[in-house]
Amino acid sequence: MKKTIFLLVLISMLAAACEPLPMTTIPFVTQIPFYASETPVPFIIPVTDTPIPLESETPTPEFIVPVTETPTLPATSKWWDVYFTDPLTVNNPDVITGSIEEKLIQFINNAQISIHIASFEFNLTPVAEALIAAKNRGVDVKWITDNENGLEYDIQPGRGQFALLTGSGIEVKDDAGRSALMHNKFWIFDQQITWTGSTNITVNGIFKQNNNVLVIRSPEIAYIFEREFQEMWGGQFGPRAPSTVNNQWAILDGTPVQVLFSSEDNVVSNLIALVNDAQINIRFLAFSFTDYPLAQAMIDKHKAGLDVKGVYETFSSAGSRSELRTFWCAGVPARQDGNSGFLHDKIIIIDNSIVVTGSLNYSSNADESNEENVVIVDNAEIAALYLQEFDKLWNQAHDVEPGTFTCE
Repeated sequence: MKKTIFLLVLISMLAAACEPLPMTTIPFVTQIPFYASETPVPFIIPVTDTPIPLESETPTPEFIVPVTETPTLPATSKWWDVYFTDPLTVNNPDVITGSIEEKLIQFINNAQISIHIASFEFNLTPVAEALIAAKNRGVDVKWITDNENGLEYDIQPGRGQFALLTGSGIEVKDDAGRSALMHNKFWIFDQQITWTGSTNITVNGIFKQNNNVLVIRSPEIAYIFEREFQEMWGGQFGPRAPSTVNNQWAILDGTPVQVLFSSEDNVVSNLIALVNDAQINIRFLAFSFTDYPLAQAMIDKHKAGLDVKGVYETFSSAGSRSELRTFWCAGVPARQDGNSGFLHDKIIIIDNSIVVTGSLNYSSNADESNEENVVIVDNAEIAALYLQEFDKLWNQAHDVEPGTFTCE
């Protein structure tokens, strides 16, 4: 039986912390029943609970770009795509063929109505040129970035791409001088397609680092991300931003999909709930993993007999804040990556079926202060691709050198 319990756990935990929103807030969502129990009870969502538009009950949200016709999406046989960078073979920014940059430009070129972007940093001129061309053919293009690492950094050598956008009439905003980061990485095309994952739209992000992209073709999921985009566009950032977490899910061809945003949605607590529910195995790839409760939850599963493995980015992973030492001292197989240009992924794979990806590093700053996004999908086919990437990076990684840590 396909595992769907993670959606139950997420919503039941958060329901206690958040006042439920009126159903008219999200036209496509119906409530999922949950049960008060220390041991979650698996359930199958009945067909009648499949999210559907309630157009007659809910007015069109103000933030939706008016359209005269439905966008024509490129023909595809599935609602998702997964891409991984490959720094060993696709590492020349002057040759974008076969790269994630090429894929992104294709989505930009296919956009007909709107492209709304929340992305941390930027220095790819071909992407800027594609966005300008989209703007010139009438597409509504907007970008929210970080202040220090986005607009302020745009004057540095090799940068200036944001200036190209604004000089062509494209609106770009930052997070209004906050000390925390606007660290999101998501793009919304035509209110139909969402592009997310760990990849910054930079030379390093696409050609030197290990990163991933998950593309979701779903107006329901695009709506969730669009609502978050509009909150930030209107100046709402951080833990005081409104949470609509009870309505941030959909079921796509039988696959439950959950969306979480920090810092308003208590993301790490919900990741711990997923880990606690694991029955078979856990894999993770982590650029930064400094959250002790999440690490301890994985260690507890290892002690209970589950197969747990992880790969850390080597840079700073031997530092005092990293939980690599905690894993190593507990005897959990954990390696340091073999990429000199950084392992930048933020991925957890559970029971060969559940995949967690997005922009959020496993740290208190990411969870409590930053603007971050996470997507959780329960789909064995998607998980198989992420497991294949994990195995590749595990084999490229190396064990912790003896003497690196002292265990008490």
